[in-house]
Amino acid sequence: MTNLIYHSLTERKQQHKKSFGVLIDPDKVNDSKVAALIELAVAAKVDFFLVGGSLVISNYLDNCVQLIKRTCHIPVILFPGSPNQISKYADALLFLSLISGRNADLLIGQHVISAPVVKKSGLEILSTGYMVIDGGAPTTVSYISNATPLPADKNEIAICTAMAGEMLGMKLIYMDAGSGAKRAITEDMISKVASVIKVPLIIGGGIIEPEKAYLNCKAGADVIVVGNAIEKDPNLIKEMAVAVHSVAMNV
Repeated sequence: MTNLIYHSLTERKQQHKKSFGVLIDPDKVNDSKVAALIELAVAAKVDFFLVGGSLVISNYLDNCVQLIKRTCHIPVILFPGSPNQISKYADALLFLSLISGRNADLLIGQHVISAPVVKKSGLEILSTGYMVIDGGAPTTVSYISNATPLPADKNEIAICTAMAGEMLGMKLIYMDAGSGAKRAITEDMISKVASVIKVPLIIGGGIIEPEKAYLNCKAGADVIVVGNAIEKDPNLIKEMAVAVHSVAMNV
C-alpha cells in the first residue's frame, strides 16, 4: 500500500489547488460509454475517476476499472456502496464510515467484514468520514444506509460532525447530497465546515452546473465530484473541470 493519492490530495490542498473527480457507476455504463468518458476526461485534465455505486449489480466493476487503467493515467479511486465493491485493479479505496448517521453497520460493522479483503487487495486505503446531507429528495444512499441525512440548514451539526470525524483520524471528509439530489449542499455549509477542519474536503451530489462547482470550490471544497449530471451530458466534463481548476488562479 502506498500513499500516493493521499499525498496528492493534501499537497494540492496546501497549494490551494482544487481537484475534479468524475464519478462512474458501473451499473450505468459499458465499454463504449466508459471509453467516451475517458477521452473527454483526458482532454479536460480531470484529476480522478471515482468508480462505484450504492448497489453495483452488473459485475462490470473490474472491467470498468481495467479499461480506465489501460487507456489513461488518471488515478482510479473506488467509491464503494458495500464491502463487495472491491477491485484490486484500482489505485485507492475510500474506506467510508457513515459518520452522519447512527447505523452501526455503516459506521464500523461492514468495515470489520471487509477488512481482510481490503488488506489483501493492496489498494491505498483512504479512511473517509462520509456525511450525507439532505438534498431535498430520497436518494439511493439514504435508503440503503437506513440513516437520516443531516438537515441542509443545520450548519452547526455538519460542523461538529466533520470535526469529530477528523478527530477520530479520518483522512478525508466527504459531504454528499446524494445522486439525483434536488438541491446541492450550500456554499455556507461548505464554508463553515472547511473552516474547522484541516483534512481535504470532498463535495458531491446535486452539482449540475459548472457555476455551482466553482462556487463550492470558492467556499472551501478541495475536491468536487460529479456523476449524475455527466451521465446525462458527458460534455459537461470539460466545463466542470475548467470551473474547478480556475479557482486556484483566484486565491
